[in-house]
Formats: sequence, C-alpha cells, structure tokens
Amino acid sequence: MPPIYQQILANVARDITLTPEEAARFTHLLGTQQVVSGDHLLVAGERATCLWFVVSGCVRTYTTDAQGREHNLAFSTEGWWCTDSTSFFDGGRATLALQALEETSLLSLSLSDLERLCTQVPTFERFFRLLSQKGYQLLERRLVAMLRLTAEARFIRFHRQYPRLLNRVAQKHIAAYLGITPEFLSMLRRKHTSQARS
Repeated sequence: MPPIYQQILANVARDITLTPEEAARFTHLLGTQQVVSGDHLLVAGERATCLWFVVSGCVRTYTTDAQGREHNLAFSTEGWWCTDSTSFFDGGRATLALQALEETSLLSLSLSDLERLCTQVPTFERFFRLLSQKGYQLLERRLVAMLRLTAEARFIRFHRQYPRLLNRVAQKHIAAYLGITPEFLSMLRRKHTSQARS
C-alpha cells in the first residue's frame, strides 16, 4: 500500500476493521490533491464535490458575514476530514469556504464514490455514521462554548484542545475562530504566557 494511504487507513481502523481487499477497494476510490498556502479547496457559492481528508497541512473552514467579516468554524490538520456537509450531501451551493493555511496534501472522495463504497463495503456505513456523529458533537460543544464561556475561557479551552495550532495558525484566524479581535487575543496570549512562567 503506498505511504500516502497509511494515515487514512489508520483513521478508518479506529472504528472499523477492513480486509486487505476492502482497504484496496477504498484507496482505489480516493483522489489526491495538493493545495498551496492561501488557495481555496472550496469557495462559498460553489458546490462541494468532495469530502477531503488532510494528509498534511492545515485547512480552515469559514463563512463571511454581510459586513465582510470572516468567521472561522474549524481548523483541519493531519488526520481530519473536512467539507461543507450540506452542500456535499444535498448538492446545493456551499455557504462555507475551505482554504489551505499551509501547503496541504489531501485525499478526496466524491459522493458517488462514497455511496459506491458503502454498497461494496457495508462496514463503511458505520464509519461514516460515526464520523458524522463526532463532527456533530464537536460542533455542539463549540456552539455551547461560544454561548456560555467568556472570551478568556474560550481561549483557554482552545489552547488545551489544540496547543500546536497557536503557533501554527495566524493570530487573525484564531481570533476569528474565538470571536474576538486579534488585539484581544494577543493580550490573552501575553497574560497566559506570563502566568505560565511565574
């Protein structure tokens, strides 16, 4: 099996067991994609034709409000899946955009190939159901945090959940994820850095 597939097969193996033949059938359906930093996988208004798996790099999922402000919903790094789910499954226009924040290597799966895969290898129905459940749970926890936690508590939560992202993603993008200004994020980082040293 080529090395590019090792990570996605390990991701799948957390939830289901595949025979070598089933693994080969799965990887045969995957496309490969390289995206340079700053380029978009998906632009709002287009149709999301793929479900992407990040092999290396980082992708942000965001939406833009009527005033032109960007709001980041998620950061997908190695081992994460991403798309605009509503557009991908329903075939409508995407309301979200996906942009590479680093040079990013991805594997992709179209909806028709996903459906073919689930027919040919029925255990994948379980895998994608669990993937959807986990995604929904993450979104639910994020919404509750945005509604109930202070900006500082959201920053602490983000730092605990994604410690490597603080030095990997631009401050403006983290601020747009937390719902605060970059200046306030800078203040919070300085405060918590000095507390950690004392």
